[in-house]
Formats: sequence, C-alpha cells, structure tokens
Amino acid sequence: MIWKISMHEISMVFLGLSAIYCGVSAILKLSSGLADVIEWEMMSLNSSYIVFTLVLDWVSLLFLCFVCLISSSVLYYSGSYMVGDKTLSRFMYIVLAFVLSMSMMVLSPNLISILLGWDGLGLVSYALVIYYQNEKSANAGMLTVLSNRVGDVAILLSIGLMSSLGGWNFLVYSHYMDDEWLSFKFLLVLAAMTKSAQIPFSAWLPAAMAAPTPVSALVHSSTLVTAGVYLMIRFSPALMSSSVQSMLLVISCMTMFMAGLGANYEYDLKKIIALSTLSQLGMMLSILALGYPDLAFFHLLSHALFKALLFMCAGVVIHSVSGYQDIRCMGSLVKFMPLSLSFMTIANLALCGFPFLAGFYSKDMILEVAFMSWINFIAFVLYVMATGLTVMYTIRLIFYSLSGGFNLESLNNVSDEDSIMTSSMVFLGLGAIFGGAALSWFMFPEPYMICMSGFMKSLVLLISFAGGGIGYIVTAVNAVYSLKSLNNYSFVVMAGSMWFMPFLSSFKNSEFSFVWGEALQKVGDKGWYEYFGGQGVYYLFSKMFMVSDSLQMNSVKVFMKMFVISVVIILFVHM
Repeated sequence: MIWKISMHEISMVFLGLSAIYCGVSAILKLSSGLADVIEWEMMSLNSSYIVFTLVLDWVSLLFLCFVCLISSSVLYYSGSYMVGDKTLSRFMYIVLAFVLSMSMMVLSPNLISILLGWDGLGLVSYALVIYYQNEKSANAGMLTVLSNRVGDVAILLSIGLMSSLGGWNFLVYSHYMDDEWLSFKFLLVLAAMTKSAQIPFSAWLPAAMAAPTPVSALVHSSTLVTAGVYLMIRFSPALMSSSVQSMLLVISCMTMFMAGLGANYEYDLKKIIALSTLSQLGMMLSILALGYPDLAFFHLLSHALFKALLFMCAGVVIHSVSGYQDIRCMGSLVKFMPLSLSFMTIANLALCGFPFLAGFYSKDMILEVAFMSWINFIAFVLYVMATGLTVMYTIRLIFYSLSGGFNLESLNNVSDEDSIMTSSMVFLGLGAIFGGAALSWFMFPEPYMICMSGFMKSLVLLISFAGGGIGYIVTAVNAVYSLKSLNNYSFVVMAGSMWFMPFLSSFKNSEFSFVWGEALQKVGDKGWYEYFGGQGVYYLFSKMFMVSDSLQMNSVKVFMKMFVISVVIILFVHM
C-alpha cells in the first residue's frame, strides 16, 4: 500500500510539532527563569569576534511557537487555495524559506547574524509579492523591496557603529548604551519603521497585497511586518532616550490614525485588512515608545492570531466569489458561508477589542496604560480617534460584505464546502477566542497597577460604541446616497490614498531626472568628482610613488636637485 501525502500536509505536521515543542520550551524557560545561548565563532577582526549566535529564552521560543502555529495553518490552507496553481511546490518552498528567515531573525540576538533573517525576509517577500508575474505585482514588489532596503542600510550602519563595543550581541550591550549612542538608536528606529511600514514608509504595505492571500495571512500576522517591532522589543533597554521615544511615539500615533482613516475609504477587502494591520503596528510601537515592551509583545502575539484568521477568512470569501475583492460586489454572504463568516466576525470583534476575545486583553491594557502615562494631548487624541476608527471600518466591512443586499452575480456558487480551508481556521479561531486570556495568565502572573478615574476607565468602551454607531450610520447613508462623498472629493482622495504616500513613493520624476541629472553628471561625475575623486587621487598617488621610487633608487641627480632647491630656498629666506 502506497501512502500519498501532499506537501501541504507534511508542512502542517512538521510546523505544528515545532510549535508544540517551542511552546512547551517557552513555558519551561519562563518558569525556570533560564535561557540557553549558543555561539559559533566565525572569525576575529580587530579584537572583535564575529560570532553566529542563537538565544533560546521564553521570548524567542514563544514568538517562534506562534510563527510555526500560524505557518502550519497557512500552509495547510494553501493546499486548497492554490490547488489550481501549476507551480504549487515552488510556492510552498518559498513560504518555507520565508518561515526559516523569520526563525533566524527571531532566534538571533547578534546584529550581524540577524542579517541572515532580516535580508532573507526582504528577498523572499519580493519573490512572493511578484509571484503572479504581472505588471501590478512587479511594481508592488519593487516598491516593497526598495522600501525595505532603507532599513537594511540602517542595520549595516548600526553594525559599523556597534563595532566599537567589541561585539554585536544586543542582549548584552544594549544595557550600556547611553545618550552618546543617539545616532545608533535613530538608525535602529529607522530600520524598525521601514520593516513595520510606519510613516513615511507606509506605502509598501497595502501594495504587498499583490501577493497570494495565504502569503498575506502570514506576512501581516507573525512574520515580515512584525520583524521591526520584535527588533525594537529586543533593543528596548537602549531606547530609553527622550528624543528617540518622542519621535517614535509621534510617528506611530500618526500612522495609527492615518491607517484607520484610510481604511474607512477603502473598498478592497484585502487592503482594508492590511490597513488595520498598519494601525495595530502603530499601536505596538507607540506603547513601546512609552516604555512598555512587554505590552507591545503581548499585543504582537494576540494580534497575530486574529489577523491571520481574518486574512484566511477573506481568502475564502475571495475564492468563493470568483476572485472579486471589492466589498461592494459582495453582500449577504452570511447566508451562504455561515462557518467562514462566523470566524471572520470573531476575528473582526477581536480586532475591535470586544470583551474577552484575544484583542481585548492586550488592546484594553495598552489603551489604559497609555491614558495613564505622561503623554501630550495630541497623542491622546490620536489614540482615541484611532480606536474609534477601528470599530468604524470594521462595522463598514461587516455591513458591505457579510450583511446588506446580495450584489453577486447570479451564477456564483458561494458555500463552505471546502473542508481544507475551513478546518485550517479552527485552531486560529480558538486562538482568537481564548488566546488573549491564556497569554495574559502566562505573561503577567502579577497584575498591573492601573489607577484612573471612572470616566477614563470607561472611555475605551464609550469610544468603541460611538465608533460603531457612527460607522453604521455613515455606511448606511453612503450605501443609499453613494455620491455624497463627491462634495468633499479632495478630502476623500487624500484620506483614502494614505495621505498621498503611494503617489509620492512611486513619483515619476523623469523630467527632473533628465534635466538635472545631465547637469549633475557634467559638474559632478565628469567634473569635480573626477578631479577630487578616483582619477584625481590616482594621479596624485602615481606622482608620489614616482618620487618615492626615485628616492629609494639613491639617484645622485635627485639628491643634487634637492640640494640645489634647498640652498635656493635658504638664500631666499635670508635675503
């Protein structure tokens, strides 16, 4: 008897067992308070040892557990979602390389060896974004990889600055970085901003939706976009600088507000969920800027569960409605896909922070700690508005796609019949329900002391209800009077296009390049750069070497010339 096991099943079993092993190891490491560090010395350079390091503590193992758990569900889900693809094996291998790169990045506490995972994520994400091989995918992939190269350059410059410490292990040296390391801290924040798509590098995140939906579920939950947040959590002891924290707080709060506002004007189902990811990344970095890395890590893990579930449910919907992604072409899907849309509703409610779901425990604690902290009024208002906007675009998404009128074509066969895609969402659905409570018991055995007034305590609930009510009223009015938005066309375009960042990121500056580039080439590349650059230095060194060579040959003519010149100079000085 021959057993025929497909690749998505093998990958699911292997990654599922890896998730169980990492989860049990994380529990043991946290209970014992110990960590294992493995180092391989590669070479020595100027008394600095370049080593390949792996750290196995409860933080890295717990995060790796979530990466493997979500990856196993996504790969099993891909076995049905990508079944018509002729290069399914290639897709599976690229996704496994993506998971391996993320694992290298999570386990490495060394700034040099972390480049294996950091650059691997950028390279493999480019391969996944251009997977469908059309012009839109090519443009999105180029925008993604060029935006992430800025962060890669920042990491390389950080390695050069950190070499003065004699090592690159940031778990050891980050505790000793004072205000003199301000430029190093800014470079790390820049690297995290590019990877986690903060302003002004936010344009690549919705553009990366050109990748297949299983890739989006993996990227937006526990891999690529969370790499910057994870790096900042690991470097959090070095971030205790007022200027760096203030800059990170302002940028992350603006990103959180911008993404929430843009999602309320977006009609692409995947881009709405992508903008919600961007909003939650801003929340993680904002609470990290306030000095609470444990809360940022808590929200990172709980967000990974329901965001992967949300993307997988969106993939089932897109798969069932013949590839449509416009939510206006859906409607009344809950009557035809009750199981998938039940999971989607659970994920949406967890995103809004509905009580006792996964997002509630982390999001509510983050908002309460932020309201209790010493933040300025602008940051407070942005927190409040971003929370309300999250509920608004969630209600809007539910109104257009799950409920409302039936807007599909008459011959569409919409159902929950695909058992592989629906069964792969069960574990993540349970995680979206019980994951937040389990993580809070696991990570915070001692409760936080939160002291605030009754109004401030109930403010999060009031914002959520107000956002939901306003979102329902505005969406219902807009569904009936769809042309009302043309009265404020400029604002709608600005808010719906992420404050024009996609246009600025891909700005066609051909005229500027041709006109000014020619002048710069004449003055620079063929002008002063030649005189003071490589050609000029070559000419100068050639003359110096000729003189040095003549002196070493002990030529009598040279010494006589030098003697005559010296005598003339002495006589001229004494005259």
